[in-house]
Amino acid sequence: MNIIIPMAGMGKRLRPHTLTTAKPLLPIAGKPVVQRLVEDIMATCNEKVEEIAFVIGPSFGKEVEAHLCNVAEMLGAKGKICYQEEPKGTAHAILCAGDALAGNVFIAFADTLFKAAFSIDNTKEAIVWTYKVEDPRAYGVVKLNGQGEIEAFVEKPEQFVSDLAIIGVYYFKDGIKLKKELLRLIDENIILKGEYQITDAMEHMLQTGVKFYTGQVEEWFDCGNKNGALYTNERILEIKKDKEQLMAPTAVLTQSVVIPPCYIGDNVTVKNSVIGPHVSLEKGAVVEDSRITNSIIQTDTVVKNAQIDLSIVGKNVTYIGKPKELSLGDFSTEI
Repeated sequence: MNIIIPMAGMGKRLRPHTLTTAKPLLPIAGKPVVQRLVEDIMATCNEKVEEIAFVIGPSFGKEVEAHLCNVAEMLGAKGKICYQEEPKGTAHAILCAGDALAGNVFIAFADTLFKAAFSIDNTKEAIVWTYKVEDPRAYGVVKLNGQGEIEAFVEKPEQFVSDLAIIGVYYFKDGIKLKKELLRLIDENIILKGEYQITDAMEHMLQTGVKFYTGQVEEWFDCGNKNGALYTNERILEIKKDKEQLMAPTAVLTQSVVIPPCYIGDNVTVKNSVIGPHVSLEKGAVVEDSRITNSIIQTDTVVKNAQIDLSIVGKNVTYIGKPKELSLGDFSTEI
């Protein structure tokens, strides 16, 4: 099996953090979003994953590319970097990893995480994972027939059709067949709002006899904006608290209290402070005389004499005093 991870753009809704770091690399409980996504996918696969193809923009940089390949190798697969020179939609992004579209293929867009207890049924032609939402008008949804098969894909329905929202996670038994459908969109210039969409390819596959099934996830986390990222951090900490080591042995805590669950990374220093719940302190962070709750403090950032809640603070930031809700980008100083 091959896995394709389109990583979309840098992430405008998460600025200023995505001015210097791509959205899928935002740390959630100590690991980038994309790494957690790949690990969760690998846990569901009941066959060997040969290759993980990451579709990125050319501006991501060599350091990011090396990190992504290392994630794949740590999980026993080959990592491959594919470039999408300009955003032309989901179908176009997948086609940028065209060589990986062979045999069984799993596709997941890297701005989302999910909690699910499932294994991939590789006897099925295609599976689309969904999440039951209260208001389906803002989502693409699937409509099921009486046999539990998908009979239609509907984009943002004004009238109720289904409450099963498509979350951007797919399985195809025949990657070559999918590739032909994606190429057909390009050749025939089938576009929606200027972009080539995977749902158009799947709709045509459905009409030509491919049987699509749905799988449902227990929880679906959107990391696309600040509040979404903080909620995801909270839930991942709760889910992983008994499964991962969330306190690095090199962290130094002096006269401080940690209210779990929290992630305390390598070489973090905490002095005269209360941390948690639901806080991630990334590698090298320094916190003194502060109270931090429900926040992500990134690498090599210094926080002193502060009270911080519901905040994301970027890398290499110095922040002293002024308790309030924050969203500070990398390399900031506020005193």
